[in-house]
Amino acid sequence: MPLRHAFRAGLLATALAAVSSASLADDLSMIPDDAVAPAVRAKIEAVMPKVVSWRRDLHAHPELGNREFRTSALIAEHLRSLGMEVETNVAVTGVVGVLRGGPGPVVALRADMDGLPVTESVDLPFASKVRTDYNGQEVGVMHACGHDNHMAILMGAAEVLAGMKDELQGTVKFIFQPAEEGVPPGEEGGAELMLKEGVFNAPTPEAVFGLHVFPMPVGTVATRAGGLMASSDSYEITVQGKQTHGAMPWGGVDPIVVASQIVMGLQTIPSRQLDATLTPSIVTVGAIHGGLRSNIIPDSVEMIGTLRTFDADTRVDIHERLTRTAQSIAESAGATADVKINLGYPVTRNDNDLTAQMVPTLARVAGENYFESPRNTGAEDFSYFAEAVPGMFFFLGVAPEDPTLVAPNHSPKFYADERALPVGVTAMTALVLDYLEAAR
Repeated sequence: MPLRHAFRAGLLATALAAVSSASLADDLSMIPDDAVAPAVRAKIEAVMPKVVSWRRDLHAHPELGNREFRTSALIAEHLRSLGMEVETNVAVTGVVGVLRGGPGPVVALRADMDGLPVTESVDLPFASKVRTDYNGQEVGVMHACGHDNHMAILMGAAEVLAGMKDELQGTVKFIFQPAEEGVPPGEEGGAELMLKEGVFNAPTPEAVFGLHVFPMPVGTVATRAGGLMASSDSYEITVQGKQTHGAMPWGGVDPIVVASQIVMGLQTIPSRQLDATLTPSIVTVGAIHGGLRSNIIPDSVEMIGTLRTFDADTRVDIHERLTRTAQSIAESAGATADVKINLGYPVTRNDNDLTAQMVPTLARVAGENYFESPRNTGAEDFSYFAEAVPGMFFFLGVAPEDPTLVAPNHSPKFYADERALPVGVTAMTALVLDYLEAAR
């Protein structure tokens, strides 16, 4: 092992040992004493060894979207052990548990389940060694986006709340969702399919909450009203020219030059055509393919890219402007542009009223570690749930204090500091308790 890798491994081992050897009281030390009632705090403290164990087991055994068979079986067994009504095979591998307390509102909590086709390079005793087939290639599989943390947190909150069933004035739905990172070609899945199959029916929640770990300082909590995460759409543009000799460009129509002009034209959409005071927007060209030889002007060029914004109306507007811009530039040069917009996840929008009501809960749980989140240009299919009923999504910081150990989501070096787990369990538990109490 190279020295720099051995040094990094030693730092990780030290950080992990520090978490493992800390008492449960120390694990909850960053949570203010008044975050929850003493009896609830005691239940959270009691469940934390299980939460850590679940998280490590799930981290060591990641599964890709619509293939979370072991994962869903583990979760279903746990929810059944808590006496819940449990439904499995929802949207292929999803699991839904229903905890019915006394008369009152219905609230839903959601965690995503799938890993990513990423080969883990973090030196942990529970690092993933899983390999599988993805798009015809053998790949490693890793919880490189932290969904193992999400599931363990929700399993912990489920156990805490199930232990308070007789005190709950309402019903809680625990939604474990597959395929947030996408589905295999030709398949459906994720939040959209769960809704299509009736996950919000019988009973229908009045609010839904979810969280996502993020490389912010460990234990921090952040959210904002309105657009929190961007919509994520892709596009394909085929520029059709006329092939000719590279030494005689006047003999054809050069689609490479046209595509270059389209690249520059698309950048004027967010910078010159949209109201910059309304919402941030991004138009990115991710790839251009065309041509085979230095002395042949090709017949056509393929372009692909991504679109991001935080406003539903702006999202539609960008689609129209991109199509018009590409086609008009191509027409001006005697070429044509065929534009295809592929809809991805909508804007993850936090309901204004629900967020105003529940932010005090997050602030109480996180104390001085709560802050208003900036917008995040990533995308999340929690957005579908939040379109169906009022929703609130928030970020939980899991970055360790040592900056050399911090890596972004989706990195093979992504590392989540487990000291954030009690904060996540407390936040999800407190959101339910406060929401149900406010409705009494």
